[in-house]
Amino acid sequence: MLQINQLSFWEKRGYFENIDFLIIGAGIVGMSTALFLRKKYKNAKITILERGYLPTGASSKNAGFTCFGSPTELYDDLKTMNEKLVWETFSNRYYGLQCLFELVSQSEINYSACKSWDLIESGVTNEIKNEFIDYINEKSKEITGIDQIYSEDKQVANNFGFQKIQTSYCNQLEGALDTGKLIQELYKNVIKNNIEVLFGMEALSMESSANEVLVETKYGVLKAANCIIATNGFAKKWISDDIQPARAQVLVTNEIKDLKVKGTFHFEKGYYYFRNVGNRVLLGGGRNLNVDEETTEEFGTTQIIQQKLEEMLQTIVLPNQEFSIDYSWSGIMGVGKTKSPIIKKLNKNTAIGVKLGGMGVALGSQVGRTLSSYF
Repeated sequence: MLQINQLSFWEKRGYFENIDFLIIGAGIVGMSTALFLRKKYKNAKITILERGYLPTGASSKNAGFTCFGSPTELYDDLKTMNEKLVWETFSNRYYGLQCLFELVSQSEINYSACKSWDLIESGVTNEIKNEFIDYINEKSKEITGIDQIYSEDKQVANNFGFQKIQTSYCNQLEGALDTGKLIQELYKNVIKNNIEVLFGMEALSMESSANEVLVETKYGVLKAANCIIATNGFAKKWISDDIQPARAQVLVTNEIKDLKVKGTFHFEKGYYYFRNVGNRVLLGGGRNLNVDEETTEEFGTTQIIQQKLEEMLQTIVLPNQEFSIDYSWSGIMGVGKTKSPIIKKLNKNTAIGVKLGGMGVALGSQVGRTLSSYF
């Protein structure tokens, strides 16, 4: 391994050596893992390594939905997946959110139990029948203990000013949070718990022995007793499992006077999603328009998807209203053929938790708890 002797004695001892737990990735999974490890090991030296100046990937770039299961997604999943696995996924997401709220205060991250609506476009066949809503209400109650989570809402277009929508299905338990404040609160808790975070330090390679893990960076080699990889969409560097990067594009409008859109909304089986952020509309998705090009680790936006998002704003979300786009960006998710995260030990002292499938807000902290249980 490359050794760079530009660090002082103090820097090497303080930051690069004698680490008990080295975590690669300062997103939701990485910081949650660190916090759960701190609960178990009060005096351990815990260090988080982050390649970017902010968390890289999706943790600080997602839309801030606290979602765990819309009717159209459940309907599609039940056609292609084992029923038990579908409801295990639902349960993991639902209780994953409860796990997140153990680590951060709902009020500090502007959590709003604003409900969600699964929108059905006019002119398409609505496959969701009353019997199916009864079924998912029964199954979701078995998991949550809450009755009638789902219900049809035919007034959604009138209530929120939408066009081209025939009906919708409301989930009374879903909501939204402020993604920026979530990451800031996790970071504050990490620092409060005497956990080091080294930004701008990309892990280039790794060597493991029986008693030590060596992680090379361009600044030198970090030595740790144990290592946890929490890089989600960038995990192909470390494993050859069923995981691919998936770019998601998002935009946010200017502030709109008397905005009627209040809540979180899914459209076209979750390929599009939008919500209000104050008096602005956040809209994301469109990866299905060009899956091959969006299977990338490169950040950026594309004309075809940005145009589609703006068209949806004009024709469905904000019809007959003037608006402009103030922000646009992308994040990198980790997806695969199945919806279950990859959580496992790679060897005696190295573990990995990745492939959140676009559900990092719901699953991230629970994945972190599981990773911490391996040590």
